[in-house]
Amino acid sequence: MTKAFHSSGDVIADRRAGYAKMLAESGDHTAAAELISQALEIVPDWAAGWDMLGLYCDKAGNVAGAISAWRHVEALDDLCVFGASLKLASHGAGPAGVGTAVGYVEALFDQYAPQFEAALVDRLGYQVPELLDARLSTVMASLGVERFATMLDLGCGTGLMGARMRDRVDFLEGIDLSAAMIAEAARQQRYDRLEKAELVAFLAGREAQTDLITAADVFIYCGALPPVLRAAVGAMRPGGLLAFSLEAHDGEEAVFLRPSLRYAHGIEATRQALTDAGLDILLFDTATLRMDRGAPITGLLIVAQRPADRGNLI
Repeated sequence: MTKAFHSSGDVIADRRAGYAKMLAESGDHTAAAELISQALEIVPDWAAGWDMLGLYCDKAGNVAGAISAWRHVEALDDLCVFGASLKLASHGAGPAGVGTAVGYVEALFDQYAPQFEAALVDRLGYQVPELLDARLSTVMASLGVERFATMLDLGCGTGLMGARMRDRVDFLEGIDLSAAMIAEAARQQRYDRLEKAELVAFLAGREAQTDLITAADVFIYCGALPPVLRAAVGAMRPGGLLAFSLEAHDGEEAVFLRPSLRYAHGIEATRQALTDAGLDILLFDTATLRMDRGAPITGLLIVAQRPADRGNLI
């Protein structure tokens, strides 16, 4: 974890921040904001404190105060682990097309790794690996495919998607931004090879040799789809499959940033992006992916294929 997550370095400021957190947990976000503001008078360069102030102001309905706090975070957080640019964009105070905030995503999942599966599956009803697996099974049956020689699991996390596919893949490879997620996946021995990497850069360095690429709840952190799809196609051999999920919306925008700091992709824009990338759409389905703050999240489940040379299906 980066230094931004550590103590402020001042005992009194830390104590006030602790009390502020308790007030926020009790629902009094206005009082929490006032108390963390007092802490920041003592340690004005504490990025984590400014981020807390932004959160408490936002919860209290003080959007201007939240934006001001996150601008301080943006100036102090060189590694972008707090995702200030995303938070500002989600409140209309920054560029809409922020793209992947690598530092934020890495830090988020490093912190989340120890309780990832229990939190996501047990509490949020997460079922994307099962849903993608079912769709892939349908496509595999239609193509007459029983297994894959090679599979690359993008944003593999602890390995929920890899575990679903393990028995149908000869060589299973996973990549993730989070070292803690990679360590957990390695502990569970779900992959033949694991690597910590940013997915577009990783794919750009690959030869076109992968039979199946999966991305379960990964592109929701990437923003614009075309660069990701182009990179994925370049890593797939002719006839290879790409199976992934997205959070979806029915509007005209290709993509927009939700308050959750995850991207929602437009249905028609997604179809067009797949076509523009040179992929054939084999399956394009909607489903409830998970619960978020008590509400169901509707998304897309997609299986697409890089066109094969004649006689060279998977």
